[in-house]
Amino acid sequence: MSLKTKTTIFLAMTLMISGPLRSQQYAANIFDGNLDIGRCSIRGSVEYDPAAQQYTLAGSGENIWFSADQFHFAWKKLSGDFILSADVRFIGEGNHAHRKVGWMIRNSLDASSAHVSAAVHGDGLASLQYRLYDGGETLENRSPVKAPDVIQLERRGDLFIFSAAVRGEPFRTVEVRQSSLTGEVFAGLFICSHDNNFSEKAVFSNVRITRPAWPDLVPYRDYLGSNLEILDVETGHRQVVFQAPNSIQAPNWTPDGRYLVYNSDGLLYRFDLETGMPEVINSGFARSNNNDHVLSFDGMMIGISNHVAEENNRSIIFTMPLEGGTPERITALGPSYLHGWSPDGKWMTYTAERKGDYDLYKISLEKKKEIRLTDAPGLDDGSEYSPDGKYIYFNSVRSGKMKLWRMKPDGSQQEQLTFDEYNDWFPHISPDGNWIVFLSFMPDVRPDDHPFYKHVYIRRMAIPETKADLHDYTSGTPEVIAYLYGGQGTINVPGWSPDGKKVAFVSNSGVL
Repeated sequence: MSLKTKTTIFLAMTLMISGPLRSQQYAANIFDGNLDIGRCSIRGSVEYDPAAQQYTLAGSGENIWFSADQFHFAWKKLSGDFILSADVRFIGEGNHAHRKVGWMIRNSLDASSAHVSAAVHGDGLASLQYRLYDGGETLENRSPVKAPDVIQLERRGDLFIFSAAVRGEPFRTVEVRQSSLTGEVFAGLFICSHDNNFSEKAVFSNVRITRPAWPDLVPYRDYLGSNLEILDVETGHRQVVFQAPNSIQAPNWTPDGRYLVYNSDGLLYRFDLETGMPEVINSGFARSNNNDHVLSFDGMMIGISNHVAEENNRSIIFTMPLEGGTPERITALGPSYLHGWSPDGKWMTYTAERKGDYDLYKISLEKKKEIRLTDAPGLDDGSEYSPDGKYIYFNSVRSGKMKLWRMKPDGSQQEQLTFDEYNDWFPHISPDGNWIVFLSFMPDVRPDDHPFYKHVYIRRMAIPETKADLHDYTSGTPEVIAYLYGGQGTINVPGWSPDGKKVAFVSNSGVL
């Protein structure tokens, strides 16, 4: 958390009337229906695999072009602004170079309807195809990305934005304004074989329909719903394990692999991965906890940042047993926002405001005396020990952008790790010490802010062993491992699985 957002989170929290829900939406097909559009010779189909949370579409159809279309369509009625995103791949070599799959938005299920489509072709061409009015000719804006496997189609009023990427790379976008598609529409996945006597198949995974924040949403007063997700770091496959209509934030993964710990409405919850149900962790008097909670390396204790009403709601760091209990105060002064616990369990590192400056500090749990580690101008935040205890990783705005840094535990040898145009927050080190995952905001977000409800990336980079490695393409260039709508609360705390293969995080959406 940062600056004003940290000091206001408790004051702005509002309890939701309804409680958390299990992820029913992802246990069944999220689309309202599916059918062939136009006169398809071979009937199409949609199969949904609830365990993998993925769709397989099959269909024929001559083309989606000229003034009428033939294809198979899995659709959902939507109004207002929304974001459609998925990973996609064809099955098999195919029969035609111009077979195509993707997302589509149409006014009707008539073959000649006005539409906007994010299309990926068999030969790798990606384009934003559109028909401005019913029965009109089809036009296109070609994407610069060749053979993308991650696609997104967003409607913002009359603006339609097609984002495409080869997994690991950032999105590149093309767009069109389409005034005839601003009301209630049919939106969904499509497949067209480009040969009406042949059926093609494609698999769509990480399928998300997201309702973004409305323009006048007030942060820390108005909230979207939350998806608790698990990401396979190598494959990029995501699984929604839990949904809530309110704000849940910042999942930790327990060392035994059985639970995720998150915060919501000032309380801490333990989510059972086997049963799919959460339960409140008894935190005694500490009932105004923010998303700066960290487990000790042995999993026995949890450190929390609780807003103390008697001290002007300033955040104070406490510790308590993970199973629950009476918190013990650690920091005498506030605001203090916890981010890291040393592997030996003797130290904590945190962001604190002292005399108007936000810097990094560490404190001995035995002596409870804080030691200042950074003094650079601007915000330093997100400090976390490496598993071997040799470094503290953090993010700092001192270079003009929010970038990742590291230093020795005594504050010496501070060095920058990331260098591109994005604003990078919350470095989390894998259990084997080889990788960093972190959250990246787009360049248009203020560097010292990490707001709710934005397009963000979760990225990964190898741990640089030497200073020369920082400028080496292989070890120093981050790769995107998740493309999502989130931000504040997505991955504020360490969320690696104990085996280092997965990461837990939170994405957001309004009610569909």
